[in-house]
Amino acid sequence: MGLGFKLVLSVLAIWRLTHLLAKEDGPWEVLEWLRRIVPGQLFSCFYCLSVWMSIPFVWFIGGSALEKFVTWWALSGAALLLEKFTEGPVDIKIEAEQAESSDELLRAKHRAAGH
Repeated sequence: MGLGFKLVLSVLAIWRLTHLLAKEDGPWEVLEWLRRIVPGQLFSCFYCLSVWMSIPFVWFIGGSALEKFVTWWALSGAALLLEKFTEGPVDIKIEAEQAESSDELLRAKHRAAGH
């Protein structure tokens, strides 16, 4: 598996797991309960949680000690960017073009020969 593919998989997995723990209730509201009993903002702050969620993925990607340290922060940062892009609602507006006149919708203009 290539390094680029590992990075993309890691970022997506970190974002998904962090979002699950920080913002979703989970089945039977288990994750909401976990956020209430854990002291501080560890499970309620997406920014904080993404830092800690990135650590296991550093070993999945590999590299030297310095590369692992930089990869740790890069993965967390990429998950944060993905969260910023996906946090707001998406509005899609499709507008149809209006024909110049109502009788030209399906009819072609006919021209006399030689004009």
